[in-house]
Amino acid sequence: MIGLEPVATPGAPLARRNPVAKLAAGLVFSFLLVASLDPVAPAVAIAMELALLPLFGIRYRVLARRALPLLAGAVGILVTLMLFAADRSGRVLWEAGPLLVTSGVLVTALGLVLRMLAVALPGVIVFATTDPTDLADALVQNAKAPARFAIGALAAFRLVPLLGQEWQMLTMARRARGVDAGRNPLARLRLFAATAFALLVGAIRRGTRLAVAMDARGFDAGTPRTVARRQVFRPADWLLVAGAAALAGSALAVSVALGTFRPLIG
Repeated sequence: MIGLEPVATPGAPLARRNPVAKLAAGLVFSFLLVASLDPVAPAVAIAMELALLPLFGIRYRVLARRALPLLAGAVGILVTLMLFAADRSGRVLWEAGPLLVTSGVLVTALGLVLRMLAVALPGVIVFATTDPTDLADALVQNAKAPARFAIGALAAFRLVPLLGQEWQMLTMARRARGVDAGRNPLARLRLFAATAFALLVGAIRRGTRLAVAMDARGFDAGTPRTVARRQVFRPADWLLVAGAAALAGSALAVSVALGTFRPLIG
């Protein structure tokens, strides 16, 4: 089952903040970290994110479970760069036939992996502490986003858990018809591609029906819509955005002070 429901403690101080403020804080924090290629700035940023996690009301085990696909991708990127990177400068750390790992390759790979984690973790935290309905309401009221876009995004979030259920249903249906790959890796890959295509077709059909239903209910009209749940942007929300910018700037300042700062441009 794919879950996108909030898992934070409701009374946590930062989890109560406006959804648009949390989204803006995450974007500002991530955008500033992209400016550096060294591993020090993202490492400091990750330490800050983990230190602030209790203020969002998220347990570390829950965050690790939510970020498991991200961690798997980070390991894949690290291994790929260490094996196939073109730049082999620096001291040789490990050599086995055609495989050569140098200090330059390791620093570059660690910098990319840490930067990816530091940029993606704020998004994981934001969506782990935000109800999709509250986010859609805040986008319409505070960010002045079109109602069609916000409600469409909300519907997409609500339908994501169905993908896991449909995948299980397609797999069981194929198995009931005797279509099983067994231990053949090529057959497994072919079966995976066929199941993914069937899932994609089903998702497109459901999205088309949803779009037609939304148009029938007037979401494409220019008439102003009323709101049932008010979302207020308070001074504490502005402080959250400013604090995110300050923390990202502090991470970059530590990198500059240690002499490891490598700008993305220049």
